[in-house]
Amino acid sequence: MTRPRLGFLGVGWIGRHRMAAITEADVAEVAAVADASPEMLAEAAQLAPAAQRVSTLDELLDIGVDGVVIATPSALHAEQSVRALRRGTAVFCQKPLGRTAAETRAVVEAARAADRLLGVDLSYRFTEAMRRIREVVRSGELGRVHAVDLVFHNAYGPDKPWFYDPALSGGGCVMDLGVHLVDLALWTLGFPEVENVSSRLFARGEPLGGRPDRVEDYAVATLDLRTGAAVRLACSWRLQAGCDAVISAAFYGTEGGAALHNVNGSFYDFTAERYRGTARERLAEPPDAWGGRAAVDWARRLANGERFDGEAERLVEVAAVLDRIYGR
Repeated sequence: MTRPRLGFLGVGWIGRHRMAAITEADVAEVAAVADASPEMLAEAAQLAPAAQRVSTLDELLDIGVDGVVIATPSALHAEQSVRALRRGTAVFCQKPLGRTAAETRAVVEAARAADRLLGVDLSYRFTEAMRRIREVVRSGELGRVHAVDLVFHNAYGPDKPWFYDPALSGGGCVMDLGVHLVDLALWTLGFPEVENVSSRLFARGEPLGGRPDRVEDYAVATLDLRTGAAVRLACSWRLQAGCDAVISAAFYGTEGGAALHNVNGSFYDFTAERYRGTARERLAEPPDAWGGRAAVDWARRLANGERFDGEAERLVEVAAVLDRIYGR
């Protein structure tokens, strides 16, 4: 196991949080940070005072890092990831990896061609609650899973203007929050084929329709799986739900159920329960410091010498479902 030298592109709150998690885990060296904002670079320097400070991706790659952690606006993710991979640099990218399945596939193919490790910050996979639920589902304890209900309502919505520009973001709450729900459903169930997708998207209470100047702030969708299971999901920004967030993922089978729920409207605290009829068993509960685990897992795998992982193809499958939710 060697300590890879990492560069961090975009060191706003998310980028710095991932940097702190990797630093604390002591699995890699923070060799360089890149951001157009001198203020953000100064903040990052407090976490990694020895790291070189630059402004662009090219400058970062010229330093010769082994991997790059990307936390920039969504419109840049695919292009920046491809550029890094073509330079022989492993990539860990904030979600979404691409605004469309085509963009996502381009990144995966670049990772395959370069034989470099590609990771995406699908962080809810790494909560203890979700991992326990997946174990129960995959063990067969729930019997044949035929219904899945997932919800992610954020009472606030993003504070950056680019989130509301379809060309820059690729979409609204589905791209921002729904990507986690689709990924959790398919990942837990072993990525069965999605046969049909239906959806309804709203902006400010009105059907989104063909408005190219808006993104959705509320969405519902149903995925019909080849297994016969039905997956229902709902997500939103600024929903008046009486708390900061409503987050849940429930799986129901012929022999029981299991569900993740956030605690008291929290974005960070989750429980997992196993259901048997009217009885319930607690599988996981707070505290659980899961926020940086996806980044640490990627850095640790990179330190162990791992290269391209074919599981990256699953990223394309999730992106293709999002395309179908958007009707494109």
